[in-house]
Order: sequence, then structure tokens, then C-alpha cells
Amino acid sequence: MRASTRIAATSSALAIAASALIVGTTAGTAHAAACSQSYLPLPDPHCTPGSYNPDVTQSTINSTICVSGWTATIRPSTSYTNKLKAQGIIDYGYTDTSMSSYEEDHFVPLELGGNPTDPANLWPEPYYGSPTATTKDGVETKLKNAVCKGTITLAAARNAIRTNWTTALQVTGIG
Repeated sequence: MRASTRIAATSSALAIAASALIVGTTAGTAHAAACSQSYLPLPDPHCTPGSYNPDVTQSTINSTICVSGWTATIRPSTSYTNKLKAQGIIDYGYTDTSMSSYEEDHFVPLELGGNPTDPANLWPEPYYGSPTATTKDGVETKLKNAVCKGTITLAAARNAIRTNWTTALQVTGIG
């Protein structure tokens, strides 16, 4: 299922996930995956291409991403992201259907001006495997710090993380 249609299907996914929790079973992969896991630890670019927050530009970084605590002011609620996560687990065909095994991650992170609510920028990133969602968090912070110090441009950081977050620090020369 493509990112643009993920929102419409989330209520049924939550009902399935909730019923699985109530009975103490785990939901299986009843539907064929619409998104490929073959890109892991990256998201499938067809399902999760990433998108930007139009309020964050190189000229606004000092009043947006470089302000301590700014991302908390735009972060969507878990009631919103959990619906997307439940559907994304189905879309990616993960056999582990436990919500706690994934972070509903912003592919282009909020720290680099990623769109906070666009489903095209959100995906269920696994906490298992190597590297993991936790590993990506550290990369995001280092890139944001470099942008705010003027070491690299916002565009360079965004391009590097969107191309391949596992090599973003090396590509930008900060890692």
C-alpha cells in the first residue's frame, strides 16, 4: 500500500492489532506486503520517499531546527503515528507484528526539517537487526549539529540522510 493511502486503512489495522492484543495472539501476515523489506535498514523508497517541512529552510534554521526543543512543538501525537505504524507493519509485511518492535520514524528526521505528519515521511523502522532505529537517531543528531554549526548545509544533510542514512556521516565528512 502506498504512503498516500496508508491513512485510510489505519483504522482497520488498529482494530486487527487491538483484537490480537486482547486475545493474546499475534496477527499473522494475512496480506501480501506492498512495501519491500529488501531495502532495510532503509525504507522502501516507493512507499516512504520522505518529505520536507516547508517551514524549514536554510534561512530559517536558527528559528526552527537549531532551537533547543523545537521538534517537540511539531512532533505528531502517538495517536496519529500509531495508526500509521500499525498499517505500516502490514504494508512492509513484517512477521513480528508487535508495535513495540518498531519506531514510527520520520525518514527525513524532524531535526533536519522532515515533514512531521506526511505519511510519505513516516515508516515502521525496526528496533531489531543491524543497524537499528536507535542507530539512526544518533546520525540524525550529528547531522543537525553540523547544520547548526554551519559545517554542512541543510540541503547536504537532507540529501545524505535521504540517500542512505547509514553512510550519511561519511558522505558529509562529519563522521
